[in-house]
Amino acid sequence: MNTEQMTELLATTYDDVRRATYIALDVDTEAKALAVVDQLGPAVDGYKVGLELFHGAGMRLVEKLLARGLRVFLDMKLHDIPNTVAGALRAICQYPIEMVNVHAQGGPRMLQAAREAVAMSPYSPLLIGVTVLTSLGDDDLQAMGVAGGPAQAVVRLSKLVQEAGLNGVVCSAQELQLLQGIVPPTFERVVPGTRLLEDAAQDQTRVATPKLAMRDGATRLVLGRAVVAAEDKLAALQKYWRAMKEGLNG
Repeated sequence: MNTEQMTELLATTYDDVRRATYIALDVDTEAKALAVVDQLGPAVDGYKVGLELFHGAGMRLVEKLLARGLRVFLDMKLHDIPNTVAGALRAICQYPIEMVNVHAQGGPRMLQAAREAVAMSPYSPLLIGVTVLTSLGDDDLQAMGVAGGPAQAVVRLSKLVQEAGLNGVVCSAQELQLLQGIVPPTFERVVPGTRLLEDAAQDQTRVATPKLAMRDGATRLVLGRAVVAAEDKLAALQKYWRAMKEGLNG
């Protein structure tokens, strides 16, 4: 099977999970990012642009992705005083990106200012609150003076995000079951840091398989180095999508 046939097979066979996927362009230059996009081709239509790439390539790279008709999740994790976050979002929302995020720990006034800024902008992407980074464990939160473990913090911050009127949260797969019954079905639950059993956890602490994440209510997954760093990216992607599909089917 050649690359063109493979991309067509992936795009059609896995369309349900394809639309729930962002590939993390966790590289440092525009050239490297576009090389990944070219290698994955039409099989993938959603990409995450995070802090490293954004600071290396800026909105010019985002514009190029949008010009290709791709869905963009701008992973900015904004966290500042309400006025500053609102201003940043007004600038970001001049572009038709699909999703952007802020830190839920910025508090109610910051979250409300963020929501209002997005609502009044030319484009209104999904606005998502980051709860507890998947790299943080119990000891980290204790050192930060956060009461309880990650699970309690995720539930508390998810309620805060929902009350502020945002579209959803970023959390680890380990907290998904706790959110069932707390947030409505339409509330986005964006999950990074999933790994197949044979993949290394790397710098993530609270991880789970993509199958379990989809089974437990994830609405979108961010797939990173296990796909981007693979020698055969399409083959690696197919493994993840197969697992995600199994999770959707129970």
